Amino acid sequence: MSAAVRPYSPRLAVHGLSTALLAALALAGCQSTGSTADAKADTQRVAEAPALAEAAPADAVANAAGAPQPVAAPPAKPRSIAPAVVDRRLEQIVVTGSRVGAPAAKSALARRALTAQAAGYGYAAPAPPPPPPYYSQPANTEKYAQREDNPVQRASEQPLSTFSIDVDTGSYANVRRMLNDGIRPPADAVRAEEFINYFDYGHPAPASRAVPFKVSTELAPAPWNAQRQLLMIGIKGYDVPKQTLPPSNLVFLIDTSGSMNSPDKLPLLKSAFSMLTRQLRPQDRISIVVYAGSAGLVLPPTAGDKQQEILDALERLQAGGSTNGGDGIRLAYATARQSFIKDGVNRVILATDGDFNVGTVGTDALETLVADQRKSGIALTTLGFGAGNYNDELSEKLADVGDGNHAYIDTVQEARKVLVQQMGATLMTIARDVKIQIEFNPAQVAEYRLIGYENRLLKREDFANDKVDAGDIGAGHEVTALYEITPVGSKAARLPPLRYAAAAPAAGAGNGELANLKLRYKRPGEERSQLIETPILRSGERAAASDSLRMAAAVAAFADALRGGSQYDGWGWEQILGAARGVKRADPWGQRAEFVRLVERAKAQIGELKPAAKVAVSE
Repeated sequence: MSAAVRPYSPRLAVHGLSTALLAALALAGCQSTGSTADAKADTQRVAEAPALAEAAPADAVANAAGAPQPVAAPPAKPRSIAPAVVDRRLEQIVVTGSRVGAPAAKSALARRALTAQAAGYGYAAPAPPPPPPYYSQPANTEKYAQREDNPVQRASEQPLSTFSIDVDTGSYANVRRMLNDGIRPPADAVRAEEFINYFDYGHPAPASRAVPFKVSTELAPAPWNAQRQLLMIGIKGYDVPKQTLPPSNLVFLIDTSGSMNSPDKLPLLKSAFSMLTRQLRPQDRISIVVYAGSAGLVLPPTAGDKQQEILDALERLQAGGSTNGGDGIRLAYATARQSFIKDGVNRVILATDGDFNVGTVGTDALETLVADQRKSGIALTTLGFGAGNYNDELSEKLADVGDGNHAYIDTVQEARKVLVQQMGATLMTIARDVKIQIEFNPAQVAEYRLIGYENRLLKREDFANDKVDAGDIGAGHEVTALYEITPVGSKAARLPPLRYAAAAPAAGAGNGELANLKLRYKRPGEERSQLIETPILRSGERAAASDSLRMAAAVAAFADALRGGSQYDGWGWEQILGAARGVKRADPWGQRAEFVRLVERAKAQIGELKPAAKVAVSE
């Protein structure tokens, strides 16, 4: 075989490449110690060659060739940068070094010389790497706390029902988002009390702030079974006009991680906070804290009349990186403490999809963190955004332990409702640790069932224990709770008779008391609770439910239908629609009309309901 025509040999090819690489590194060493003029000339020559070396550091190439490391300049010092979610022009951001630039190559000239040498041997430079893709959620990882519907209770065995009030509405808005997207909501995403409390039922308001809210009740036959009764408890908080709200110290704690890079997340969040910003007054203070891989202060405490400055800071926010929510919460509370306003509104408003994946990520640890911080007099409100990785469980729990409320923002209209129309209720607390305890009279009530509030139940001894945390009521807030009651002697009893049970006691049978309602609350800044007590009389039963009670019943039945339809004696979509359409109350915001459309959409998506054969029964 001719020496001019040799067969292809991988070893020879590698050897040839190694020789070229060694030559390039030697050239780099000469350049590093040569004259300035020579270096400039060499630089000019290599600048005309393809930039192959940009794809691989010189060190890695030298190691592959088995050559010793060349003498090179020391590596550039890594530089701390703000998370990619925040515009680099925001010089106010203080970070702790979550991400740093890629280490510098040992010698830029060596890389360029390598490029020139490789080009001489006929190797083409590869295309530069593509830009990093937008954050994408590979699968639906939304999280919802598992729960079971409240069971039916015998009044003779369990006469007391105790729970903490709840003013959250996030479940309804989140489920609305799913139905509008053609998705059947998971059962655990549906919380009946948050569906019910989304709507206004016109409960009577207190006459003055001396007693911060008024309690009212209504009793009428249950729409789905006239042999049972529906008891509605309404609590209306004293409303404080926006112009008379005390000064507010608000910290916007904004998740700017990569998972927020979606039109229904960070852009919608900016619109929502922009609406609230335009309601501010000179005496208010706004700060903005962001968090991604680490946390930073974007806007120090700023007067509310500097709205353009606040809006500009919001507009510059960008999304990218991991999610260190724990650091963000700590920095937000620290910022709120620094600008604390005595006798004012001091609140952190956390806006996130709840996807915490760096730092303190455990639900229990984050709850403990927030519970410790609330002792400083700073409340926490959580606003949920987006789909795919929304952590409903975490957002709700943080609001509960943070003496705040939780809402889900799925549209600009919802943002306006929560942050503009209900601004006082969202920001200003007028009563803390509000608890309800109802004692049912076994002589009048055979069975009862609390609708919703499964994650708000309390032990009976917790009611009078002022150290036990409970829900808070904001200015103008309404709270509604429903009980389904089976009177003694009704043929609609759900629980079978007990063989050895004693007869129902006769005490109280003649006085007409169906139940006794107790309510405890604390005024802001006080540690001892106040007690309100009122009897519920059988004589107060209406022949037919009011418009408010019919609407509440329709909403409760809708929540049950989405969870499987087991509690309402075969009430289906048409009965729910009929009850909602029959309500004659004013609908200025179109919420009832929207509710009807949602029921129609759910009917089309889910199909006819098949009532369950069994209901939940107390053990």
